Amino acid sequence: MKTLVHLFHPRLGQSNINRRWAEAWRTLPGTTLNLVHEQYPDGRIDIAREQALLLAHERIVFQHPLYWYSVPPLMKTWMDEVLQHGWAYGRGVRTLHGKQWWSVISAGGTAEDYQAGGFNEYSLSELLKPLQRTAGMLGMQYLPPHVEYGTHQQDAATLAGVGERLLRRLPGLPPLDKPLDKPLETRAEAA
Repeated sequence: MKTLVHLFHPRLGQSNINRRWAEAWRTLPGTTLNLVHEQYPDGRIDIAREQALLLAHERIVFQHPLYWYSVPPLMKTWMDEVLQHGWAYGRGVRTLHGKQWWSVISAGGTAEDYQAGGFNEYSLSELLKPLQRTAGMLGMQYLPPHVEYGTHQQDAATLAGVGERLLRRLPGLPPLDKPLDKPLETRAEAA
């Protein structure tokens, strides 16, 4: 299954988690990594390019940090502009029908913070309902999200396994026979 990873992070070079996830995706054959903030630093999205990417892949990953209980602004803009009525949804439209939607999210708060009675009062599942409904509206299969909690407090040992934890959760991935994480290289596209 060909996987498209839309990475929405405005400061990827400063992110311990999302940078490591990007490195892990680069090791996976059949995966296209779309660094959206680098692709569109001015916020002007090439709709035809993005729609062609969606058509060419069966599994669509939306990787992003949690921003004010939602998605980063460019991801919202991307959704508004790329997932157009008549192309992505509408009467008789089946463009994305049957494709998989997988949210991969980094959250600064702990898992305990995201539950009824916790600091944030709601579970992450509740906060992600708009994404789940969007996937449903598009006829996509919404997969249970992968969430890395407490990202601001993680130590080096925990960070070392973050890429492997992500890929081990990938639906349909054959068992990994060796660890994936290695020291990060400095790359222009990850800066």
